[in-house]
Amino acid sequence: MVARPETPSRSLPPVPVVLVHGSRTSATMWRRQLEALGRAGVPAVATDLPGHGTRRGEPFTLDGAVEAVRRDVDALGGRAIVAGLSLGGYVAIEHRARRPGQCAGLVAASCCTVSSSSLRPAWLSLARWIEGWPDHGARLNDTFVRLALDGEGAEDLGAGGYALRAMTEVLRELGPTDTLGALAAASSPVWFVNGRYDHFRGQERAFVAAARAGGAPARLVVVPHARHLVSLDAPVAFTRALLEAEAVVAAAEVDRNAAPVV
Repeated sequence: MVARPETPSRSLPPVPVVLVHGSRTSATMWRRQLEALGRAGVPAVATDLPGHGTRRGEPFTLDGAVEAVRRDVDALGGRAIVAGLSLGGYVAIEHRARRPGQCAGLVAASCCTVSSSSLRPAWLSLARWIEGWPDHGARLNDTFVRLALDGEGAEDLGAGGYALRAMTEVLRELGPTDTLGALAAASSPVWFVNGRYDHFRGQERAFVAAARAGGAPARLVVVPHARHLVSLDAPVAFTRALLEAEAVVAAAEVDRNAAPVV
């Protein structure tokens, strides 16, 4: 049984949260965070990106992914915190750059490596090879999930099904993007949340610096003992960081809404 984070007492209007999943999984990976946000009185929704979950029949495009986030933010009132993990983190960063007025705050998890990494061609070749297997890598994926996560985490990750043929499209779409430039393009506050043993955290300092270069308050949270799937690997610690970010943004939104229009 996983301990649940305490529900903070509130005196400020909540800021809605949109949660964006990682590659090959779906909105179901956020079930524990949705439960905690609901108990805290924070409106929240988890997005299914193109090519994933309920949208597995569609091709993945970055434009389509950003549009999916836009629609969910609009459904929650037009302004929200957007939190994403891995692929979802890159999509959330891009959404904030393209639609800064929608993003009250950004929580970017497990995505502190630029998408134009020199390793990308190797990742693309590996993805093509695995997707060409008769089972498209299903058995390999199941093995990794069993080794990486506890029973509840594995169930949440896979409940919406796996998009086993989406990785090639994801890598092609993200490759040309300028992640650091996108971070510097808006000023809403940013939290980077990484597991200590995440292989994607190698450029944390550059990511924090890029966000600050755009005028954003930026904070790095490193979760002890956690790995790449930090929200599933350490759900209590991750959810606590998410709720703390929401509390900070809620206070900032009150100040923003109270500021006189010049």
